[in-house]
Amino acid sequence: MRKLIILFLIIFQACTMNKDVIITISTPYGEMKAILYDETPLHKKNFIELSESGKFNSTIFHRVMKDFMIQGGDVNLINDEKVIDYTIPAEFNENLFHKKGEIAAARTPDNVNPDKESSGCQFYIVDGKIFTENELILDINAIYQGVRMLLQDEEYSDLQKQFIDLQTDPEGTQKLALSCKDLVEEKYGIKTQKLISKEKLEAYTTVGGAPHLDGGYTVFGRIVEGLDVIDKIASVQIGQGNKPLEDISMTVKVEKISKKNITEKYGYQYLEQ
Repeated sequence: MRKLIILFLIIFQACTMNKDVIITISTPYGEMKAILYDETPLHKKNFIELSESGKFNSTIFHRVMKDFMIQGGDVNLINDEKVIDYTIPAEFNENLFHKKGEIAAARTPDNVNPDKESSGCQFYIVDGKIFTENELILDINAIYQGVRMLLQDEEYSDLQKQFIDLQTDPEGTQKLALSCKDLVEEKYGIKTQKLISKEKLEAYTTVGGAPHLDGGYTVFGRIVEGLDVIDKIASVQIGQGNKPLEDISMTVKVEKISKKNITEKYGYQYLEQ
């Protein structure tokens, strides 16, 4: 009998380990299906608990910015008293970044939140935009720093005149500044290129995203079905504070499903697969 119990427990544990959850976010613009990353266990556990308890239901997408993100899930906004009064420690992972469709935790600014802890309920879904390779690789601020140094050098008075002639042409000014990249590197030793992984470069130049948020906010999930819903919500008319003129409410459900089925249906690959 004892051996049967142990065998049952082993089988039960194996079945549990091979299961995950699919999150369904229903909106007036359609449904989005999402997975939550095992690499961010604190955020995953919290999101599942809020979803299963129904706390996300009737919350709204209260901040919408086209080509950037849609933000919602503020449980406190729909309650007379503060229901969620905790934060979640940041769970940064270099392999989880802000490409289109990623789910990340909102938070308060660095000046009051130096540890970048996440909101206990608010999240956003990346809409983003597609970038060129140069936009991702070149450090524009470093180049402009070098150009300013060049313009203070009498040896480059001709360059000063070129910039003066272009002062009403922002695009021409940037093009001229970028043409100074090699000179800035050679003369001042300023590094004008950023380090970016092959995976990020490919994602941001194809599906797009919001790379400037990387390393600042915890990415903890991904929309695996319903990316078009993000586009629809991101395109609504907005008013003050980027709030949609008409409320966009949501309901959030949790469905337990095998990891194998998730991979087969949604194409998501787990690390252990």
